[in-house]
Amino acid sequence: MMRYFPFVLCLFGLGFSACSPKISPAQSGPVLVWADEFDGTGLPDPEKWNYDLGGHGWGNNELQHYTNRERNARQENGHLIIEAHREEYENRQYTSARLITRERASWNRGRVAVRAKLPSGVGTWPAIWMLGTDIRKVGWPTCGEIDIMEHVGYEPDTIYGTVHTRAYNHSIGTHLSDNIYLPDAESAFHTYSVDWHDDRLEFALDGEVYFTFRKQAGATRAEWPFDQPHYLLLNLAVGGNWGGSRGVDENIWPQRMEVDWVRVYDMGK
Repeated sequence: MMRYFPFVLCLFGLGFSACSPKISPAQSGPVLVWADEFDGTGLPDPEKWNYDLGGHGWGNNELQHYTNRERNARQENGHLIIEAHREEYENRQYTSARLITRERASWNRGRVAVRAKLPSGVGTWPAIWMLGTDIRKVGWPTCGEIDIMEHVGYEPDTIYGTVHTRAYNHSIGTHLSDNIYLPDAESAFHTYSVDWHDDRLEFALDGEVYFTFRKQAGATRAEWPFDQPHYLLLNLAVGGNWGGSRGVDENIWPQRMEVDWVRVYDMGK
């Protein structure tokens, strides 16, 4: 989500994390290695999800305080509900949630796919994205960031995929991104994914690739930090430098991002 995090822990090595099944070299094609179908009730599975907490703006002047309450994140009718409310909480006027797999799982290459339905209204900013697990050591954007899906409420029919690295990032105006038209993003479920290869990242909507970021010849980590494992984040921000750049409608809350499932695949040979 184009934001800076100075405190992320780094607990995973290269490749799939220890919780993922081993893949035989003889296998070919996608093999499911990690998933959450959200078939339970109450809070999300604590063995799969952790939380980022707080209300300090998250590097983007966002308005929400992230919590770990069921009010803001829960399993309901086979879906994960991430719900933002307009309410006084701590030092903020809004609450929401950001779920993360940090300290639970990380991946290096493969397909990360999420089927979700997005919130509606000016001031909403949902995201499905990834950060390098060594961010605490090397900082952002050196760690790398993969924005699988971002959506801002004032552009209800547009989905963005973006890459941030030390060489290519929004803070210096060089970030690389593309978008795709999606008129029912707020009313229907769609699958947002990235296929992470040795030499490219392919961003897709419902299996249709609309943006490819390629590793250039002679690339250093400044251009290609994607030889390192990354963890997944799911969140709904309120306002902020991008999501709130055209204001925040105070009369639309609560708003929610609904996630049907999250699935991670080894892509084989």
